[in-house]
Amino acid sequence: MQEGAALQAVLAKDSDEVRGINDRIQLAEAEAMLRRRINREHMLGGVSLVDPDRTYIDAGVSIGKDGVVEPNTHLKGDTLIGEECRIGPDTTVRDSKIGDRCSVVASTIEEAELEENVDVGPYSHLRAGTYISADVHIGNYAEVKNARLGRGVKIGHFSYIGDAEVGEETNIGAGTITCNFDGKKKNRTQIGRNVFIGSDTMLVAPVTIGDGARTAAGSVVNHDVPAGALAAGAPARIRKGGSAA
Repeated sequence: MQEGAALQAVLAKDSDEVRGINDRIQLAEAEAMLRRRINREHMLGGVSLVDPDRTYIDAGVSIGKDGVVEPNTHLKGDTLIGEECRIGPDTTVRDSKIGDRCSVVASTIEEAELEENVDVGPYSHLRAGTYISADVHIGNYAEVKNARLGRGVKIGHFSYIGDAEVGEETNIGAGTITCNFDGKKKNRTQIGRNVFIGSDTMLVAPVTIGDGARTAAGSVVNHDVPAGALAAGAPARIRKGGSAA
């Protein structure tokens, strides 16, 4: 301050705004105060927080009206949640966009985007680069990374879909894995529309599954499958349908 400059007292409206932070205890108390303020603003804006004391929302998060946030939910970073969503319990969403009327239960979403009417979880993980179209169902213990799922896709349970594109109304059976890493680089899997991927199928990328094709349970698919064809076996062979039958 320059010598001779005027001093002026400022009256704080809230003593918490000028409280000192000298140790980790006071830091935790200040964070709790700020968290209560953020949660109050969301509730006044039309969002229901089932247990505000166990709800953790960063300052930059936006939540639409008539949403419900269950306990032990962490909404972090640049996250945008649409209207009439139910998030939690035990859920983390970071730097993601979630459309209207979505449900996310006991799952983690990071740097992903969901359109409207998507349900996820419990115990699933959507990683960076994931785009989920409308009306998609992702059940329990599924992981999706750097992939785009078309409208109406269903992944019920126990699957890994990485570096892939999945067409509309396709069903991914339990235990399906896109084998995207060949030891040197990541490769993509292309799955068409209205495809049925049988349980425990391994899709060895790079590989393309045509529209309307099917794979039998336990298949190891390391070559392209024509549209409408059935692939079965380890390694898989074309059994019927398609130009390569």
